[in-house]
This record gives sequence, structure tokens and C-alpha cells, in this order.
Amino acid sequence: MNISRCTFVLLFIGWLPLMAVAASPPSTHEFVLDNGLKVLVREDHRSPVVTSQLWLKVGASYEPPGQSGLSHALEHMVYKGSSKACAGEFAMALEKLGATQNAFTGKDFTVYHQTLIPGRLGVAFEIMADLMSTAELSAEDFRTELTVIQEERRLRIDDQVMARSFERLDTIAYLASAYRTPTIGWMHDLQRMKVIQLQEWYQAWYTPNNATLVVVGDVTPDHVKALAQQYFGHLDRRPTPSALAPVELAEPGERSLILHAPLSAPRLIISFNTPTLTTAKDRRTAHALRLLNTLLADSESSRIKQQLQLREAIFSEVASEYDAFTRGDSVLTISTHLNSDKIKKPEDALARVWQMIDELKDKAPEKAELDRAKTLLITNSVYAKDDLDNQANTLGLLETIGLDWRLADQESDELNKVTPEDIQQAAITYLTRARMSTTQILPEKNNE
Repeated sequence: MNISRCTFVLLFIGWLPLMAVAASPPSTHEFVLDNGLKVLVREDHRSPVVTSQLWLKVGASYEPPGQSGLSHALEHMVYKGSSKACAGEFAMALEKLGATQNAFTGKDFTVYHQTLIPGRLGVAFEIMADLMSTAELSAEDFRTELTVIQEERRLRIDDQVMARSFERLDTIAYLASAYRTPTIGWMHDLQRMKVIQLQEWYQAWYTPNNATLVVVGDVTPDHVKALAQQYFGHLDRRPTPSALAPVELAEPGERSLILHAPLSAPRLIISFNTPTLTTAKDRRTAHALRLLNTLLADSESSRIKQQLQLREAIFSEVASEYDAFTRGDSVLTISTHLNSDKIKKPEDALARVWQMIDELKDKAPEKAELDRAKTLLITNSVYAKDDLDNQANTLGLLETIGLDWRLADQESDELNKVTPEDIQQAAITYLTRARMSTTQILPEKNNE
């Protein structure tokens, strides 16, 4: 019964005009404090809560060779004590208010965020302003926390076959780009990291003119502006180091990597170097790549999943990813698990994937197929706007990678402009052997 109903709903959505699923964007306001802190406020009065996020323009791709993991380690350390609180006190204060808080680091950013009732927003601002300006970063705390970070790396990367494989793939997929640097850092860099490096990194990047404060929820812009001025306005601006966008070679050449792991069947990951919304000459190219990714392997109706997983069953799993929202060039990556009963060698599976790609190069997709991909991306975007954190994430990410936050409200229009011929041209241009990296993960018994 539930399956039939869900099927009906999905079919019904497919009949809707693509623009009909996109509602009018909520009211969003922007202002900049005298010290350079940019503040974005999006009003969403559907529920009496608010999320606040502080986005710092610094992440793994900013780190020099030999110092990987600095941004992530600093994210851990700022909670260890500041001018107003000892370790853990800010977390306890927020917990007593019924608030939630967390932080995360990526290749292009470090983010601190809280969700709480609007009347306590000033508490969140006071905490974030203090953490970004007076963190103690003591050597004693760092020695203890560094062991925590190293164990995190073991659990999340070293002991996870696919996580480790994707990390190694990045080292060949990004020949000239700093995106090859792992966010958590290489273990040997963590083992020799010194607290002085963290202190210098903090002074270099944690300044209001290198940050965006994003507030989404049941608030007014005037109230947020007054609080931002009260808690952040006294912070001094400082010059930051230059940070060029990570740009990749136009045709790096075909690259391959073979790993061995305790697996029952081989796995194959295929990656293609691509531009993004920030690096493409025309943003339409990046949107075409997003849709290409969706109709090729990143949806239940995608070509590779339907043909090679469900019909031919040479794959037991298929997944695909393309991140268009980075400050530099990206990759489109297809990951597969081989079905050993149907196919033994990753090389044969790769040849079959190439046949699927060549079909797309030879003939543009039908409009109906492309419309399904558009509907999927647009509806996912619309549904994401029901969540305050997702709204704030989108606004903060766009600003942090150097794009205008208003693009978030133009996404449906830009996706709808992509034609079947755009998809075909994107495949011809970017899904090439000169842009391809592959990783084969073979069962250890094959390692001779």
C-alpha cells in the first residue's frame, strides 16, 4: 500500500511543470559590520527556533604541504578554553538552554553552528565571538586532543576500506590541486604537529573579515544586526594570507591506482576532473554536469544503475557524486561494487561503463529523461529548504566559496535552462580518458 502511494506521488510530481515545485524564496538580508564580518539573515517564521552558523574561509585546501589537518585540529581546540570559559562550559551552557551545537571542517571552510530559541540567540553570538578571538590553545590541551584526533583518523579513515580508498584516489585525481589534502590530515603530519602551528593558523585566518555569520529562523534582520554589532563589532580585523582557488590541469592524463583489502569482491572507482560553478566559464556547464551525474549514476532511474546493476547485475552497488559547490575544480566520481558471479575483473567492468558513457556522447538524452533528472534535483532542493540548517548551509557555503548567496534562489531557473545537447557536450568534453582516474580495490587473496 505504501509503495503504491509513494509511486503515485512521484509520478504526480513528474507531471508537474518543473517551475511549479519551486516556491518563492523567503526574505533574506545582508549587511557587513565595520570590521568586515558579513552577516546574512534569512527570515523563516514557520517555527520558533533559529540556527546560527559562523563560516570561516579556511579548510584543508588552504594548508601547506607537511601541515595537513591544521584546520580540523583547530576546530577541536577552540572549545578547550577561552577568555570567558573553560573547556566544556560553553557546551553545558547551551545544553541547559535546550540548544544544540556542533562544528565541521571541509576542504574550503570551517563552520561552527548552534540551533536554539530566538530569545537566546545572543548567547550563541557571544560564544562564537569569544571562540574566534580569544581561544587559549594551550600546549597541554593540544597534546591530549591530538591523540583524540589521531584515533578519529584511525576509526574513520584507516580502518574503513572505502574511506581510505577515496582518500588515496584524491591523491591522483588532483595532480595540481590542494584538494588532494585530506581534511583530517595525514597521520604522519598529525604525529609531528605542534601547538605553535595551530596558534599561527588561528591568528592568520580567524578574523571577522574572513568570516560569514549566517542566521536562519524566527528572527528579524534588525534584531540580528543589533546582536551582531554587540557581540562581534568590537573584534579587530586583520589582513589574511592570499588563498588562490585550487585549479586542476586541463588534461592531467589517465591515472590508475590498485589497492588491496579484505573484501569478498572487487570494487572500482572512476573519477573525472571537472570544473564547478566557481571555475566554469559558464555556470550552465556546471549545472549540466550536475544533471549528467544524476542521469548517469546518481539516481534510481540512472542509466548505469538501471542497466549494469539491475538488468545485467555486473554491479551489486552503484553510486555517483559531483560537487559543483567548491571554490576550485572538482571531480565527478562513480563508485561500484562488482558482482563476482557476473564479472571478475575491474577492467571488464570499466569497459562496460565506458560503453554507457559513449552512448551518451553519441546521442543526447531524450527530453523526458533530462526532465526527470531536473525534477529530482529541484525537488530535493525545495525539500531541503524545510530544514533551517540546510538553508543556512547553502547560504554560508555559497558565500564562503566566492559565489553570491542569491544563486540559491536561482537554482531552479538555471537547471531548467540546461538542454539535452548541453548534457551530451558535457559528456564529450569532461568524461574523457585524459581526465580519468581509477582505483581498483581487490580482495587481498589476489595480492601476490
